[in-house]
Amino acid sequence: MSTASNDNKGGSKRQPEKPIAIYYEHPDWFRPLFQQLDERGAPWLKIHARDHQYDVASPERDYSLLFNRMSPSAWQRGLGHCIFYTLNYLAHLEEKGLRVVNGHRCFAHEISKAHQLTNLEKLGLPYPKAIVINHPSQAMAAAAAIGYPVVIKPNIGGSGAGIERFSSPEALSAAVRENRLYFGIDSTALVQEAFTARDGIITRVEVIGGKFIYAIKIHITGDSFNLCPADICQNTKGEELTRIACPVDAPKTGMTVEGYDPPRQVIEDVERIMALGNVEVGGIEYVIDDRTGRQLYYDVNALSNFVADPVRIVGFNPYARLADFLIAEAVHHETRGREKSSSSATSSSPATPAAPLVNAKVSA
Repeated sequence: MSTASNDNKGGSKRQPEKPIAIYYEHPDWFRPLFQQLDERGAPWLKIHARDHQYDVASPERDYSLLFNRMSPSAWQRGLGHCIFYTLNYLAHLEEKGLRVVNGHRCFAHEISKAHQLTNLEKLGLPYPKAIVINHPSQAMAAAAAIGYPVVIKPNIGGSGAGIERFSSPEALSAAVRENRLYFGIDSTALVQEAFTARDGIITRVEVIGGKFIYAIKIHITGDSFNLCPADICQNTKGEELTRIACPVDAPKTGMTVEGYDPPRQVIEDVERIMALGNVEVGGIEYVIDDRTGRQLYYDVNALSNFVADPVRIVGFNPYARLADFLIAEAVHHETRGREKSSSSATSSSPATPAAPLVNAKVSA
């Protein structure tokens, strides 16, 4: 991994006139970003989804830009009601002309694993076979069509929540009879082919502004479905990592991580996926399935928690680059807004009447 870094601090660059709004709900994940914005002297403010409401008649001009950091896993923290509210709010902001990073189309993509697979199919990229269902009574037939082992996952998940693996029809049948399957807050689930990660490795690729910034290899332990990079507390050398985006008492996963330079084709694939979903900041995970040797893209995350101790792992601080990206986007959008207003004012001004002719000669 490259260790070069041109991260800027101290507010030396041009700043937006109005604050950058960070719309969020998790209490810990975004502290590193807040710190980087402060170090740059950028104006910014927090908007907590739980406490928010909006007037549909409001012009929403109090911010230079809004960065959407709502998580699909908010339902695990008693904030599931904020998810669909956020979808409406983002649409409202964009209708009013506000610049939104990870906006309505992105968030609609984020909260639908089914939609993510549809996009992968559209791009012709490989993914685990899946059937989308809307009731537990459909699970057995779908699993038989896919072939065991399978995983059943809520369409709106986050952090591996609600995912279960079934290795036999008997095990799945028992779960259906006992009403143990959880389909999440939209009553939709995927019955998906279960893969075995070759050498126990998951690869995650991150983007800012829709462009590749780094990749990591995560060495998993057992059947874990929660692969939050910010939680991983050791590198592959066994060295402890500083987890800057999670509370210090967060449980240790046992997983390890290392920086990785992915093939050019993977970078191109990831950027195509993000472009189709309009995901400006996020991460994509893929594996090599040990049973088939296929490379499979299986998860798209628009709410990305960067790797723990990033300077040690990937050679730079991605939160610094994220702060720079947000500031640049905010300034650019404000500048465009002023130019548009100026152009509109000029075009709507009454035309200056032509000067009367003086001493004009009139022919008979």
